[in-house]
Amino acid sequence: IGAIIIVLISMFTGYDLSGLLQFVDGGNNTQVESNQPFNPGVNDTTAKMVSVVLGSTEDVWKRIFREGGSQYIEPKLVMFSGYVQSKCGGASSEVGPFYCPADQKVYIDLAFCNELRTRFKAPGNFAVAYVVAHEVGHHIQNILGISEKVQRMRGRISEKEYNKLSVKLELQADFLAGVWAYHEKNSTGMIEPGDLEVALRAANAIGDDKLQKEAQGYVVPDAFTHGTSEQRMYWFKKGFTTGDMNQGKYDDIR
Repeated sequence: IGAIIIVLISMFTGYDLSGLLQFVDGGNNTQVESNQPFNPGVNDTTAKMVSVVLGSTEDVWKRIFREGGSQYIEPKLVMFSGYVQSKCGGASSEVGPFYCPADQKVYIDLAFCNELRTRFKAPGNFAVAYVVAHEVGHHIQNILGISEKVQRMRGRISEKEYNKLSVKLELQADFLAGVWAYHEKNSTGMIEPGDLEVALRAANAIGDDKLQKEAQGYVVPDAFTHGTSEQRMYWFKKGFTTGDMNQGKYDDIR
């Protein structure tokens, strides 16, 4: 009810009061939708880092697309904790960060970013940057029509084979995150020595094989959704060292 009141006041007065939504419901389901720059209504260093990284990805991909003779369409950023509603459906913090092609928004779960430091033992700002850049990679796949091509295969092939195609999407998103990091490193210097190791540590920590082993004591490759730790590290590092999109075409991902 509180959220509805805030939205109605915004509609009738013309003032943007969306920053107040984070205080509704005791702040347990924070949702802040914004483009960079960072919304000062959110007093959180992790949220600020997420916004800064999004701005960096926009600068890099605008330049890459422009050099390729096309225009980069910027995604919108939604930072949340607890629960969020997207055009792809509702999602809780258990889902973690995700990208919704239906509304072209990158959804970053701030609680997951904190889990990188605690549960997954991947401290450092660049671990968070890797996660944001990975979701932006899915946005690029959507722009280029790669995601739609894979989606059309659903129902036409077995679930096992479709899972393999989905894993390739995730690995390519890791590669594209690496491509962003390569160009960011060579332009503004935001990336510091040691950041590659931080990103690789994060990629290693959230590999399907490692997560399955921790959760159930054994690995089921046919149930992979994002790729093994080794695969995720390999493709991110390839993007980071080459900076060349042609080195990570979807059909070449293994």
